[in-house]
Amino acid sequence: MIVGIIGSGGREHALCESLKKSNKITKIYCFPGNAGTSVIAENIEINLDDFENLKNFILEKKIEIIIIGPEKPLVNGLTDYLEKNGIKVFGPNKIASQLEGSKIFTKKVCEKYSIPTAKFGVYSKNVDACSFIKNCKHPIVVKADGLAAGKGVYICETIEQSKKAIEEIFNGKFGKANQILIEEFLQGEEMSFFIISDGKSFKKFGTAQDHKRVLEGDKGKNTGGMGAYSPSRLENKILDQKITEKIIKPTLKALAEMQTSFSGFLYAGLMIVKDEPYLIEYNVRMGDPECQTILPRLKTDLMDIINAIINKKLDSIKLEWYNEKSLCIVLCAKGYPEKYKNNVEIKNLEQVELNKNQFIFHAGTKINNSKIISNGGRVLNFVVKSNNFNQCRESAISLINQINWDNGFFRKDIGFKVID
Repeated sequence: MIVGIIGSGGREHALCESLKKSNKITKIYCFPGNAGTSVIAENIEINLDDFENLKNFILEKKIEIIIIGPEKPLVNGLTDYLEKNGIKVFGPNKIASQLEGSKIFTKKVCEKYSIPTAKFGVYSKNVDACSFIKNCKHPIVVKADGLAAGKGVYICETIEQSKKAIEEIFNGKFGKANQILIEEFLQGEEMSFFIISDGKSFKKFGTAQDHKRVLEGDKGKNTGGMGAYSPSRLENKILDQKITEKIIKPTLKALAEMQTSFSGFLYAGLMIVKDEPYLIEYNVRMGDPECQTILPRLKTDLMDIINAIINKKLDSIKLEWYNEKSLCIVLCAKGYPEKYKNNVEIKNLEQVELNKNQFIFHAGTKINNSKIISNGGRVLNFVVKSNNFNQCRESAISLINQINWDNGFFRKDIGFKVID
């Protein structure tokens, strides 16, 4: 079987690594991929906004299944376009992808179907939003409505910070903004909860804890994710049942009543407040870097799962997992999530020796004149499986210290809530 993976990050490298273990796959293409995926797959430089050109390449190369990694092509309707042209796709359609494409869409679903979430208001004018926050108890949360690569969320401690956040969003920091979302701040602990669905049934697909803030101690600006561990320390059967009954099932019911369904990975970003789950946001794909911690723990053939979902036979698959825990540390370019340098050579990377429980996933790299160079803010993911999180973190830091890249930085406290 020939498969194609859309995307260029650590998540897509992890998908490649997991899929290459399947004896059902003969070749993998990656669009556009990175320096890491090039070892496993054939990287293809192609404009992902040019659906027709992409379709023609897929048909020409007889690629049987396309797996879409990132959110933008999903929200833009790539699944719908390819399926109309007879190509099998793993990933939700355009309507279902609005769960991530518009935070306001998701909030309205929550409101209609009584899904627990933070209280909120929607504003279309800067002056109205600024007037509203004057009477708000701070901290509050200010969010851009559309896609923002994980960075369009501001936790504001003061009215001044709130005003600045509102102005930045309406001034186009994350693209054109017609509306803005203002939420109450929920005090609790975050949890990433994943399911897979074929549109008829669904199964839990693991939990994780992301670390969004750029600085140690969960300080500083929001990022796409500085590291993660899996499983979440909050995971238990009672909480799983609450999440399933109060959040997942009503969401899938909402989509069904819109005459659509959800097929693919669905990631619920939750806040757990006094043992009760509240939906913060949905992502309609695997999280990044959570994917890099979850897939190494998966024992079941990922290609079997994807095939079952595409053929609407998820019920026929039993998911099996390794017992080990896993932890990921993201090595970033200095300056991230603001301005940073690209095209800086990363030395010694190919000399790092990995055992079967250690992984280096490329997130923002490319090859130039046979050298691996940086090509993004989040550059490399160091993932380790072990029986305890402390060993995972120590081993991951040891791997990072073996490479030679002066332009990088990372958080040394990933997993601090589960490591004494």
